[in-house]
Amino acid sequence: METLQIILLALIQGFTEFLPISSSAHLILAPYVFGYADQGLAFDLAVHLGTLLAVVLYFREEILAMLRDWFASLTPGGQATANSRLGWDIILATLPVMVVGVLIKDLVEHQLRAPQVIAATTIVIGLVLWWADRASKRNLAIGSMNLKHALFIGTAQALALIPGTSRSGITMAAALMLGYTREAASRFSFLLSIPTILASVIWVGKDLISANQTVHWQDLGLGVLLSFIAAYTTIHFFLRFIERIGMAPFAIYRLMLGVVILGFLYL
Repeated sequence: METLQIILLALIQGFTEFLPISSSAHLILAPYVFGYADQGLAFDLAVHLGTLLAVVLYFREEILAMLRDWFASLTPGGQATANSRLGWDIILATLPVMVVGVLIKDLVEHQLRAPQVIAATTIVIGLVLWWADRASKRNLAIGSMNLKHALFIGTAQALALIPGTSRSGITMAAALMLGYTREAASRFSFLLSIPTILASVIWVGKDLISANQTVHWQDLGLGVLLSFIAAYTTIHFFLRFIERIGMAPFAIYRLMLGVVILGFLYL
């Protein structure tokens, strides 16, 4: 891979993974737009690892508190806390995407990567995100999360296996539908991304090892670093400003992107 291609794709992944605009769509479309060959499984693994490291580092205090209380709640006489309950919520919300991912893995990796599919999901989920943001009461904090809500958000996350849907976009929209604030919806979506991205990295890594491909470690290392920096920056500023700006700018961007894709395909 050319250095410019590595920089471009790593930044695209880092900036779009946690925005409700679909990182997978942008990574799939980038080779079409810039004339690059497909970057392959190894590079996709690297940039996803970078975003995983970013979200873990950013939420390190919350994660440690959650793990501590969750394990403590399993011991004899252990008491459930807000942190331990949030841990159970994340575990339950992760299950649907794991199950569906195994069932439709080949379909996702081949047939659903078409630009027509990306255009359709980009537009439809953009409208869903806009409606959810407008209709939501936005009065629930993340401490109000329960297993029923977590399962609903997790089921919505399974739709993100379809390229163009956006994992963060559909989970934020689902949380908004339930009445959570924009900040709470975003925070739960980001925490939920940790086991989801980790599972994806392990799954793709397994395929990569079995494929016995040549690995260009310098390229992958640069991809991890740049996607990490971009993702960490995105999380920080998104959480700071999302209550003010709302989801409308991202919904509008999705609609415009979907129309542009359709234009390239059919005009």
